[in-house]
Amino acid sequence: MDFYALYTSVGLWNALYVILYAITNATKLMKYSTRSTEEIFALFICIAFTVDALKDAYKDFRKNYMTEECAKFDELVASNLAMNSTATIPVCHRENSLLFLLLMLGTLWLATTLYNFNQTPYLQASKREMMADYALPVAVITFSFIGSYLFSEVSLDQFNAREVDQVFHLPDPSNFSLKVVLAGMMLGFPLSLLFFMDQNIAESMVNSPDNKLVKGTSYHWDMMVVGCLNVLLSIFCLPWMHAVLPHSPLHVRALADIDEHVEEGHVYDIIVKVRETRVSNLVANVLIGVSVNLIPRPLNYIPIPVLDGLFLYLAVTAVSGNQLFERITLLFMEQTAYPPNHYIRRVPQRKIHQFTACQVAQLFMLCVLGFWPWPYIKMIFPLMLFSFLPIRMLLIPRFIERKYLQVLDGVHP
Repeated sequence: MDFYALYTSVGLWNALYVILYAITNATKLMKYSTRSTEEIFALFICIAFTVDALKDAYKDFRKNYMTEECAKFDELVASNLAMNSTATIPVCHRENSLLFLLLMLGTLWLATTLYNFNQTPYLQASKREMMADYALPVAVITFSFIGSYLFSEVSLDQFNAREVDQVFHLPDPSNFSLKVVLAGMMLGFPLSLLFFMDQNIAESMVNSPDNKLVKGTSYHWDMMVVGCLNVLLSIFCLPWMHAVLPHSPLHVRALADIDEHVEEGHVYDIIVKVRETRVSNLVANVLIGVSVNLIPRPLNYIPIPVLDGLFLYLAVTAVSGNQLFERITLLFMEQTAYPPNHYIRRVPQRKIHQFTACQVAQLFMLCVLGFWPWPYIKMIFPLMLFSFLPIRMLLIPRFIERKYLQVLDGVHP
């Protein structure tokens, strides 16, 4: 089967299913989705970013640090034969792996430091806010310069950006055989479920009452727009799009005015207001389009470890405010040191840990399917994510009272 024909077929069927979800008001099912499902999926995304970054680091260490040549070099050094001119000294590039680790963790450190600069007393409030907003690009540019110029003698894998002669690729109609159409129909359905859950979970987190948004929601209309957009993207073999985590909540936070609230020694970030505008989204996407002119240079100067540090930054910042992560940390804390959260005051400790254990079990199932090496098993991932709705509404209330669930995991209005 031709790849472009199959890609278009899957995308069109996926878009058709998504449009049907919008027409039939299927988004109403998300009223059964509570904070629990959102937190599980959001934490899975954080784990996925972290795993991808650590995989690259492990591969680099296997390639440059834990090699036979390095082992032979250690033997020569231990036996004091390295000074013998007749001995053949093996080539060992451990400096590559050390620089990889330095750039990855350095990017994470600088980005998170600037992101949390609002919590420091330095400079004026407007300048602190600007540094927090531009934390990621500053960190990427800084450590890309360090890796590509200050350590230019150390060989690192760079971001592989290639020039594309044909941006809009129309597949040959003769390649759309019955086999391709049927394969697209079967593969497009689980993909549409993933779009449905990902879009609505991201939108639900954006429209959380904690964000104090004034403008109303439009779940069905947004689903229709996503379906129509992906029809065009599929026809031209362009990447599909929908609302995703953690980008959407982080975008809301970037547009928000945030105050710090201190209670019993614990500091909380409270959103005062959010500048609800379409301009930021429009400008961001225009800049993404303009960035095509940066291929292959200067994007090729970005080392891979800097990109991995970017993934770690997204994971770390997305964990902030995730109650599942906060309740997992309670398992390792003394009870007297618990933060004064509302559910700690109103729910027994045993019930809190029971609910956390249920969420961790569901998160574990997502990780098993998401990181399974056999690619076909990942088709079950959207179905597993969708199954969390009846699990939460029908199974968990059997051993945790609803009055406690209402506090721990209130249903969205």
